Amino acid sequence: MKSLLLYFYRYCLLICCCLALPKMVSAQTDADALMIPKNFYCAGAMFTNNSWKNYWEGTFKRDNGNLGTLTTNTYSIFGNYGIFNNLDVLFNVPYVTTNASAGTLKGQQGFQDLSLTLKWEPYKTKIGTGIFSTYAFLQGSTPLSNYQPDFQPMSIGLHSEAAAIRALVNYQISGFFLSASGQYIRRNDITIDRTAYYTTYLINSNRVDIPNANNYMLSAGYRSPQFNAQFMFEQFTSLGGFDIRKNDMPFPSNTMNYSEAGVLFKYSFDRVAGLELTAGGNYILNGRNVGQSTTIYGGVLYLFNLSKTK
Repeated sequence: MKSLLLYFYRYCLLICCCLALPKMVSAQTDADALMIPKNFYCAGAMFTNNSWKNYWEGTFKRDNGNLGTLTTNTYSIFGNYGIFNNLDVLFNVPYVTTNASAGTLKGQQGFQDLSLTLKWEPYKTKIGTGIFSTYAFLQGSTPLSNYQPDFQPMSIGLHSEAAAIRALVNYQISGFFLSASGQYIRRNDITIDRTAYYTTYLINSNRVDIPNANNYMLSAGYRSPQFNAQFMFEQFTSLGGFDIRKNDMPFPSNTMNYSEAGVLFKYSFDRVAGLELTAGGNYILNGRNVGQSTTIYGGVLYLFNLSKTK
């Protein structure tokens, strides 16, 4: 039973909520090739620390002495339940705080956005000495509190309802794997507490069009029933928006593009079947209207067997 728990435990929701002026796209990395089987439930808690001093104002990289270093901490509770052996449902509830080391801008805090995800494994087959599998994700998110989105970069999010679809392919030989995925994110308009604002022209409305987005991710590494190590690269692109104006504050509908690299480690305990620790980090390599942020995170997860079978 212990080895079965260790093997099935490998897929639990990993949260990486990183703000980059701020980058709130239900920034979870629910994009791996592992499934929770039917009637198993994975529960976890995650802490994420994200900070940046330099940022891109359009394509111009700079810092801001009136802001200093922006630090964002995220405390997440999440879970993953196996509806069937090839269908999982996941949720995530993040509480976010922001703080600037200089200037007079006041940090914000509160519950951000609830996200729900369905993950489906429609196809798996043996090719050569390895296993090829495909996955589909359907995700939705909605704000959990009445936080203020029009206070960038101190805001804890964009306060936009969103839906996303992702497709992933994975090939694994023994413990070594390579996977690739692509995602499309559709985001609703938001309302702000002013009746007019300026983008590239004057808009006499309190409604703001939040641009949709897509992202692509590559990951490679090694996974076993006890240990997992992988490298990830992501390219995120806004499908619209505009650049931050010179010496102006960011705005919710800014274009936000970035390239990011990261690592992830997981360890499952032999003596406590079902218990796992996870840790990792990400770094923004290049971007547009985002902070060059460094993110570190860590969490604890536990797998529960809710079936009647021992």
